[in-house]
Amino acid sequence: MLPQITRGLSLARLGTALLAVSGCSAHRPLSTAVDPGHASAQNLPQAPSDRLAGLSVGLAYSGYRTGQHPDRGSGAVEPSEAEILEDLKLLTRDGEFGLIRLYDTGDLATRVLKIIRAHDLPLRVMQGAWLEGEVDNHEDCAWVTEPVPQSKLVENRARNIKEVDRLINLAKAYPKIIVAVNVGNEVLVTWNDHLVPIESMRAHLSRVKAAVAQPVTVADNYVAWAEHGPALRDVVDFVAVHTYPAWEQKSIEQAMPYTVANIRQVQAALPGMPLVIGEAGWPSVASEFGQRASEANQQLYYELLTAWAARNNITTFVFEAFDEDWKGNPNNPLGAEKHWGLFNIDRTPKQVMHSRYPDLVAPR
Repeated sequence: MLPQITRGLSLARLGTALLAVSGCSAHRPLSTAVDPGHASAQNLPQAPSDRLAGLSVGLAYSGYRTGQHPDRGSGAVEPSEAEILEDLKLLTRDGEFGLIRLYDTGDLATRVLKIIRAHDLPLRVMQGAWLEGEVDNHEDCAWVTEPVPQSKLVENRARNIKEVDRLINLAKAYPKIIVAVNVGNEVLVTWNDHLVPIESMRAHLSRVKAAVAQPVTVADNYVAWAEHGPALRDVVDFVAVHTYPAWEQKSIEQAMPYTVANIRQVQAALPGMPLVIGEAGWPSVASEFGQRASEANQQLYYELLTAWAARNNITTFVFEAFDEDWKGNPNNPLGAEKHWGLFNIDRTPKQVMHSRYPDLVAPR
């Protein structure tokens, strides 16, 4: 059983968690790749006790397969319990992964937690609460073209309170499985459609922190943390940072130096605060990125990222476990949002996982 980290520990001893896998790029030997983690000036070591559940790498997980999707207005089509169990057994096979991140408190996440408990799976969870926008952000969000009615914002606020209630209940119901909780996902960045103001985030976070034993955070972009982190420092126990060099037009050679720079920026704003990477990854296919997106580059970034994270005791949640074709533009099957998984949507491993799951590699 993995050790449980509680919020009662000092900040310097707060646990964080990652799932780590390594391998060799077929196109670029790892020994000759630029790895900024070897440069002492760029090392950002935390204490080993600063890892969630004692782990270095975790995976973002939701598990939607072809034809499945969350509720987009006409109801959800969710994985069956057998499919969820298949996924979780695959991820935990031979001890490969021991930590996942769940994003909301809905039916799917609740069933995942029940299955972990029922089958005594060696898997721990950073459990999230999904918050909707509490302010009108149509002027800064590219895909919201009209003002959001005040009535909708009031409705969202009430919904968020209920979502936080469910998060508290889950954390109490699964104290040995849920090792940390995050309240909101990318709710501080100004470009998103579910912006929540700082004063409201302080209220949500304070309520959770007072009610649960697990350490509490909000998962957000590195810029948001650098700008708003000091205003939240007293209501969180650790920082969960998102970093995506591919989205910021970086090449694979620039990716790790850029990731390290993102983390240093947050640590400079919040010195001494324990930190995890809440999301980081590289897509295997992306019409938006051209040749920068490939399985070889995905593997290289994964190897460099997880090796650096392990050396620095920074738990890193890789985005994500499996491809999900419901995401992004439904008319663009090659869109980046669909192709961040370490496994294809049919559960065959991509190149990054070939050495770990050789029996599942699809014949060419």
